[in-house]
Amino acid sequence: MELRLQKLKRFNLIMGFFHLIQGVIMLFLATTVIEKIAEFQPTIVQFYLTFNPMTQSLESTSKALFTLPFGILVASFLLISAVAHGVIVWRSKKYFEDLEQGINRFRWFEYALSSSIMIVLISTLFGIYDIASLILIFIVNASMNLFGLDMELLNAGKEKKKVAWGPFVYGSLAGIAPWVAIFLYMFGTGNFNQVPWFVWAIVITYFVAFNTFPINMILQYKAVG
Repeated sequence: MELRLQKLKRFNLIMGFFHLIQGVIMLFLATTVIEKIAEFQPTIVQFYLTFNPMTQSLESTSKALFTLPFGILVASFLLISAVAHGVIVWRSKKYFEDLEQGINRFRWFEYALSSSIMIVLISTLFGIYDIASLILIFIVNASMNLFGLDMELLNAGKEKKKVAWGPFVYGSLAGIAPWVAIFLYMFGTGNFNQVPWFVWAIVITYFVAFNTFPINMILQYKAVG
């Protein structure tokens, strides 16, 4: 057991360093080299109602809150992963004990943060700039990952035939919600030829990863492969 623990610590230490280097390189590329990403800094707004005394009615108004540092946040995924590997090295004994039970809580906490940032960035690519909508998208996506953790905690040590699928179903529903909002904005304009290449690259890559993850979980609990 001690040998396996040392191997896990060494693996996570190497991967953490690797992701840190990648994150620094991506930070440089996304803020200086790749101009379209560096220049894309959407203004996040807040909508609220004001009373118009002329018309005696409530009208929707907006105000600018801040500019989103898109390029920096793109690089944050790799940096968050590097930090997560560092935490695993620090808490390697707990990490190993959890793995013995089929639980990887560190992974789910990392995904809850990094994937939620990613889905927020994708949302802004198609025009979702409202702070309230972005906060909801972030929280719902994070909830999806926490349902994944709950799935592992609930089924730890259980036989494959007695798997409780509730958290998986609820997490899947939570995960679909942000994509519904994104697709509404995506197909609302119809000007697909005006969408920059990097937008499609990010969306397709994340969408494939998004759908692959639940499939892998199904195969894991169905004991396939």
